[in-house]
Amino acid sequence: MNGLISTLQIVLMAQAEQQQTQVLPLDIMWQHVTELDLVEAVTFISFGAVWLISGWRVFKILVTICFALLGLFLGLWANQQLIGGNGFWFGLICVLFFSILAVSFMRWGVSILGALSGGVLTAGAWMALGMPQQYVWAGALIGLITGAMVSFLIFKIAVILFTSLGGSALVAVGGMALAYRNLVSEEQLKGLVFGCQWFLPALVLVPMVAGIILQNKFSQGAPEWGA
Repeated sequence: MNGLISTLQIVLMAQAEQQQTQVLPLDIMWQHVTELDLVEAVTFISFGAVWLISGWRVFKILVTICFALLGLFLGLWANQQLIGGNGFWFGLICVLFFSILAVSFMRWGVSILGALSGGVLTAGAWMALGMPQQYVWAGALIGLITGAMVSFLIFKIAVILFTSLGGSALVAVGGMALAYRNLVSEEQLKGLVFGCQWFLPALVLVPMVAGIILQNKFSQGAPEWGA
């Protein structure tokens, strides 16, 4: 009996510790969402819908934009760490460099983004199912490896995966900003974001799955396309 009680105590302590552990930077995300106005929220939703429905048509442009943004982030970070001062020119050089890389190695770029999308998909499912947040990296790793294998074998799946993820993220951010401004009170939305572990993953995964289904359907009759 004492052993059973001790086991229950350990389980309860682990659950309490899990609830206190916050893996996602929710505070930063909440700050950015609440700063968006109505026009910006609708713009996010509109661009996200284009990604979700027709991302496969313009995936080369989207891949180039993604890697250009990555280059901008890395350039500004490297400038801050190594040089200091205004990082505009160093950031611009990195944007051009990564854009050229993306165009030159389009298939590799799509495969990398497809693998990352697979990791986000399984990590979101891990969170939505209420699994321990501190081990979310395990769920992400499963999707990352699976996504990488599938993306290198089937190019079309990689394109649909990363465009659906990008679109769902834009729709989720715009939808939360729109709800914050017009539909629900701040306390209600904040309670869902910070209090319900399944809310944010579901907010991203549901549009993502819808985008995967729609793009797969719309691209069926299209002529052969690739990198």
